[in-house]
Amino acid sequence: MTSPEEQPHRSGFVCLVGRPNAGKTTLTNALVGEKVGIVSNRPQTTRHAIRGVVHKPNGQIVLVDTPGLHKPKSLLGKRLNDVVRDTLSDVDVIVFCVPADQPVGTGDAFIARQLREVKAPVVVVVTKTDAASKKQVAEQLVAASRLVEAAEVVPVSAVKGDQVELLEDLLIGLLPEGPPLYPEEQTTDEDVERQLAELVREAALEKVRQEVPHSLAVTIEELVRRPDPKQPGGELVEVHALLHVERNSQKPMLLGKGGQIIKQIGTEARTGMEALLGARVHLELHVTVLGEWQDDPKKLNRLGY
Repeated sequence: MTSPEEQPHRSGFVCLVGRPNAGKTTLTNALVGEKVGIVSNRPQTTRHAIRGVVHKPNGQIVLVDTPGLHKPKSLLGKRLNDVVRDTLSDVDVIVFCVPADQPVGTGDAFIARQLREVKAPVVVVVTKTDAASKKQVAEQLVAASRLVEAAEVVPVSAVKGDQVELLEDLLIGLLPEGPPLYPEEQTTDEDVERQLAELVREAALEKVRQEVPHSLAVTIEELVRRPDPKQPGGELVEVHALLHVERNSQKPMLLGKGGQIIKQIGTEARTGMEALLGARVHLELHVTVLGEWQDDPKKLNRLGY
């Protein structure tokens, strides 16, 4: 057997696909070993291709997490599907996530059809094995392997870390030989403002009821770094963020009675921001109405979609 020193170094891009809420972002975060994407139990939480970088002695995996492929109902939906298709044509390996705790359905079959046109090898990952019985997992492995011609079929629990390392090794084995694409200290190429906006959106999705999720976008309007008056040598970062909703009726849902909800969103988002920036954060949030932005090309461009 060759020792790790003699093995060629491999690197490349791996794309995670799956219907909305198939556990793609949780798996991305587990593979990278830290939070690079937002996790919510609401479908269609991910709206941008987030890249997480996995560093191993014998290889580097650049993970591209995509929005869930779905039948689009709006211009935003169509653009999200375009993001997925562009990404698929550009990667070395595709990971098709199929949740263990839900039967294989039309959404999975829809994605399987899209994958037939793709040249890259497909690894089918049955996710959320911690949420299903052994019998369910076994049945799902059989059902999932019938969907596509797969290079490998692997059951994984990202929450418990079961088989995550095995999956990493399998993926590296399928990548082309090559040097690392990112420096070792880098785990994502998301710009900081995008990450901060996502932290606010995640906190908001946790706090508001069902009506708001798809209508909510967040932009960072201002980011100011200055010396921290309370901590000599420390930094204070002032963040001004706007939460955009589509209708006036959604505004009070985010604000809450006497501003209670928006305060809670701010407290939660600030904790994540301070961990990300390694500095004290002063966060100001404002809610604005941007009418029907999901179907307006100019507004979508302005929001970065």
